Amino acid sequence: MPQIASNYKPPLFFRNGHLATIYSGIIRSVNGVVQKRERLILSDEDFLDLDWSEATQPTEKLVILLHGLEGDGQRPYITGSAKILNENGYDACAVNYRGCSGETNRLYRSYHSGATEDLIEVIDHILNTRNYSEIYLKGFSLGGNLLLKYLGEGNPVPKEMKGAVAVSVPCSLHNSCTQLLSPKNVLYAKRFKRNLLDKLRQKQQLFPERITNADIRMIKTLKDFDDIYTSRAHQFKDALDYYEQCSSLQFLPNIAVPSLIINAKDDSFLGPECYPFKEVENNANLYLETPTYGGHVGFWGKNNITYTEKRALDFFDSL
Repeated sequence: MPQIASNYKPPLFFRNGHLATIYSGIIRSVNGVVQKRERLILSDEDFLDLDWSEATQPTEKLVILLHGLEGDGQRPYITGSAKILNENGYDACAVNYRGCSGETNRLYRSYHSGATEDLIEVIDHILNTRNYSEIYLKGFSLGGNLLLKYLGEGNPVPKEMKGAVAVSVPCSLHNSCTQLLSPKNVLYAKRFKRNLLDKLRQKQQLFPERITNADIRMIKTLKDFDDIYTSRAHQFKDALDYYEQCSSLQFLPNIAVPSLIINAKDDSFLGPECYPFKEVENNANLYLETPTYGGHVGFWGKNNITYTEKRALDFFDSL
């Protein structure tokens, strides 16, 4: 499908991408979502925590929610999504990646932008233990890249998988990393690096022989973190190899379920290669919406329901 027009017209404050990003990431709050946690033991004996919230009436429809870098199942963009979905006939399962649920995971490895093996285990677990006839995916930033890679890399996608929405997606991880390392994003990059280093120090207590103080001192940027930890822990040669192998851009031509990508033009985390115009033109299952405004997961909406929360609900309902 060609690019589709966007109806997103926020008030003046939210036409500044940085203000929109900061408000949605730090200031916004969502109340009224009741989550029940389930621990999934993975095939390698590590674990993921799944935060479930249910529709007001029994349903056979489920949306799996995937957070972004250093997020979790309680971030407002996740609970806001769960709330509107629950109110409109969908259960929601918010996945906390390894080490993201408030407890350090057991293994040296952690999560990353291309860890679709974990998503596959979540989907298989749900199909084996629950009765859903329709399953949808919704991911943000890193989570959006993850779900698009899963759908396009050749996995046996179950018949229950009906569609997906990916918001603020770094389709080219290298291109996005370049943007994050630029001066306009210095505050975001510092925040991400601080959180990642805090977790790495916790993991160092479990694996002191594999994560040294010298390693940690060498991490000056987010790319350094991927060179020194992400690539070593997940069998990539280095950060660039990780970015090349895990960027969803290369997998978009193979996606066979309806998938909507919403990337704002003023998203400071995304470079030109993160807007897959050509790939969308050549795959009838892909839809690309590029609103003028929105920042990075910064879409505003009336009554504390963001534009992308309503947009995703409408898209799922249409399938």
